[in-house]
Amino acid sequence: MSSPLRSLLAFTIAQYLALKQALGRQYAVERKVLQHLDAFLVPLGDLDAATFGCWCHDQEHLRSGVRRKRMRIVRNLCLYRRRHEPACFVPDPSQFPPPHQPISPYIFAEAEIATLVHAAGSLVPAPAAPLRPQALRLAIALLYTTGMRRSELARLRVGDYDPGERTLLVRESKFHKSRLLPLSQDGVREINGYFEARRAHGRSLAVAEPLLLSNRRKNGSGCSGGGLAQGIRALLQAVEIKTPAGALPRVHDLRHTFAVHALLRWYRSGVDVRAKLVFLAAYMGHVSIASTEYYLHFVDELAAAASERFVRHCGALVTRAATTGGPQ
Repeated sequence: MSSPLRSLLAFTIAQYLALKQALGRQYAVERKVLQHLDAFLVPLGDLDAATFGCWCHDQEHLRSGVRRKRMRIVRNLCLYRRRHEPACFVPDPSQFPPPHQPISPYIFAEAEIATLVHAAGSLVPAPAAPLRPQALRLAIALLYTTGMRRSELARLRVGDYDPGERTLLVRESKFHKSRLLPLSQDGVREINGYFEARRAHGRSLAVAEPLLLSNRRKNGSGCSGGGLAQGIRALLQAVEIKTPAGALPRVHDLRHTFAVHALLRWYRSGVDVRAKLVFLAAYMGHVSIASTEYYLHFVDELAAAASERFVRHCGALVTRAATTGGPQ
């Protein structure tokens, strides 16, 4: 249970958080930041340039990127407050710490995905987690073939899988959006194989049971998002898949890879890629295509496929200019 808000901004903060949650945002991090701000302001009074400066000074022990994010959270609150109180203080973002360079996602090769899946299935079962190899294998397969978020995978229940329709139901995810995901043949095969392993270990397949189990108890809990990430990172370390900078890829990079590989398949098959983007946005649970574009990176393979398509359709229109004399 979180502490009650007690500052002069308590009502505004509560209304702001309620609005954001009604719009489908989890806002867990933002809530903690604003609760900290509320407690900080209790002895100081209202939020103005001086008190905001004191609060920022209190954050100096944090990294610049974390401080910038927290300042932006407070600024967004102030912008909301200004709708009702036009004269209220709003922080100047030009005074915030500089942003970090965005992390470039790692796009896995298909062979690397196959290596990860094989490595997961080859793990030695632990007494406390006899289904860990099968669970990790299924997790990697679903993250790659559906592009779902790690948190969405961790929340899935057995009943969310429809073997007749070969679909997965993702319930009430980001922005309160639910969606039905048609599965690939690989995805269906991996789920069916995992269910067979569960039956062999006497584990329940009741519809309310977690899809991915974390331990051996008959009433065991499901895998957490953090637990899945830890297991996948260990596999990446074991098979020595690293980014060009020598770091381990992020689990979220599987979602980026899903989007890029979908685009690559469409280019290679000759379909109208632009018309397909709306389907990709819906499949990934995005509000609009603009969100999906964040995941569409112009990697070398994609550039080559786009160039080949251009040559097929427009190559005859491009001619080399005639030259006279010697080399220019």
